[in-house]
Amino acid sequence: MTADFKPVSSSKISISELMLPSHTNFSGKIHGGYILQLLDQIAFASASKFSGNYCVTASVDTVNFLKPIEVGELVTMKASVNYVGRSSMIVGIRVEAENIQTGAVKHCNSSYFTMVAKDKDGKSVQVPGLILSNLEEVRRFRKAIIHIDLKKEVDEREKMAKVNSIEDLASLDKYNVLLEIS
Repeated sequence: MTADFKPVSSSKISISELMLPSHTNFSGKIHGGYILQLLDQIAFASASKFSGNYCVTASVDTVNFLKPIEVGELVTMKASVNYVGRSSMIVGIRVEAENIQTGAVKHCNSSYFTMVAKDKDGKSVQVPGLILSNLEEVRRFRKAIIHIDLKKEVDEREKMAKVNSIEDLASLDKYNVLLEIS
C-alpha cells in the first residue's frame, strides 16, 4: 500500500448517542434536524480522518428518513468514505436505533454527504485514492458513480428546460397545482 491510496477502513467512524427528551419535535419523536446535525458531524469526521485535512460539506445528496427514532433509544451512526474524486469524497452513513431495554435494532436513516478537503488557506486539496478491499466496498463505489451521473443528468435537464414557455406551463396541468399568473 502506498501513501497515495488508503483503504475504506481508514475512514470508518462510529458514534453512539442516547436520545433525550430535549432532542424531540412536537410529535415526541427525535427531531430530524438534530439527526442532520449529527450526520454532518460524522461525515466531517470520516472525511477528515481519511483525507488528513479539514473538510467542508459540499452537498447533502441523500437523506432518507426510514423510521422514527424514539426518546430513550441509543442511536448509532456508522460512516465511511464510499467514493473519492480529486478533492471530494462521498461519505455514506447508516443510522440505527436500538431499544436499550429489548435490544431491538432498527435501520432509521441512510445518508450520503459530499465532503471537500481543504488546506490551511481554504483551497481544495487532493485526497488519497481509495483502496476497495471487498465486493461491498466495490458496490458502494459503483453506486456513488451512478448517483454522480444522475446528478449531472438532472443538472443538464434543468439547463435545457424552457421554464415559463407555453409548453412548460401546459405540462403542469397533470400536477396538483393551480396557476394564477397575472
